[in-house]
Amino acid sequence: MPGLIARYDALIASGQLRADPDQRAAAERLARLQDELEVPPPKRGLFARLTGSRDPAQPPRGVYLWGGVGRGKSMLMDLFVETLAIPGKRRVHFHAFMLELDRLITAARKSEQSDPLISVAEAMARDVRCLAFDEMVVTNTADAAIMGRFFTALMDAGTVIVTTSNRPPRDLYKDGLNRGLFLPFIDLVEAQMDVLSLNGPVDYRRDRIGGLAMWHAPLGDAATAQVREAFFRLTDFAPEDAANVPSGELDLGGGRTLHVPKCLKGVGVFSFRKLCGENRGAADYLAIARAFHTVILVGIPKMGPENRNEALRFIKLIDALYEHRVKLFVTAAAAPEALYQAGDGAFEFERTVSRLNEMQSEEYLALGHGTED
Repeated sequence: MPGLIARYDALIASGQLRADPDQRAAAERLARLQDELEVPPPKRGLFARLTGSRDPAQPPRGVYLWGGVGRGKSMLMDLFVETLAIPGKRRVHFHAFMLELDRLITAARKSEQSDPLISVAEAMARDVRCLAFDEMVVTNTADAAIMGRFFTALMDAGTVIVTTSNRPPRDLYKDGLNRGLFLPFIDLVEAQMDVLSLNGPVDYRRDRIGGLAMWHAPLGDAATAQVREAFFRLTDFAPEDAANVPSGELDLGGGRTLHVPKCLKGVGVFSFRKLCGENRGAADYLAIARAFHTVILVGIPKMGPENRNEALRFIKLIDALYEHRVKLFVTAAAAPEALYQAGDGAFEFERTVSRLNEMQSEEYLALGHGTED
């Protein structure tokens, strides 16, 4: 298999990427990390095992890639993970990982571990040499409170972290409640990871959807073809392989999941009937907004007084997507202004119409995914 740099150079040669000094520097740093990881880790010495102290031989420094939307962070992460020749590697979306971590810590508490958080970190480190995150964003106090201790223990046990984010470390969870609990994690990142910025002039994500509208009405084959094209452009998935587009299960918390019929590289496809025709609350929509930078929502009907519940759920859905700056592609029966003109909540729906129109603007599309921390 060609290495990371060879793959990267091939993308430039084919015209899929443009020469970008920041991107090149990040690719070279990730390639060096691969070289370091592919050397078997040293065994801990007897004295270190008996005393619990750290061996002089430290694991490689991790990498924190940050930059604006569409600058190639996820693409570099793809290349890094795909060409990393070690068995103990794992890539996971950051939000999904934190939900998993919460479940693991809860289970460790029930088994009466003396320090559940540390025991989970050490158990994970035994299986995972390199943990790669996409889109690190911290939005709640619970995550902020445990990240410093957990990731310190994970790194101490030898796991190397590679992550992408829209923000530099010092801007994570900015102005968040009890942010002091989170500062040890920022200190850890700056002490044990190389922080690299990707803020070149090319927004590849916007380039890929150039010329495509966001809102497609009326419903029909032409509208469906447009959002299918957006999905293939954003995910690099071959249209001729459309029957094999991966699906997934989104963790909603509390043991509940939501089936996502098509999802890849932060793009999720949903039907209006599934999201707004079923009994759902704001927490479900928040989970979607955190997990996907782009949502394709198909089959939005015109609604009347008999669709009051669907309209209210749609308002909550759009609020969550808007507040997390999620990009939205739509197939609908009509323009936003004509979706819900009569019925309970029709006045409140006008704010949703305003947001739907704003979400199609160049200014909105230039924003990075996630809330303001």
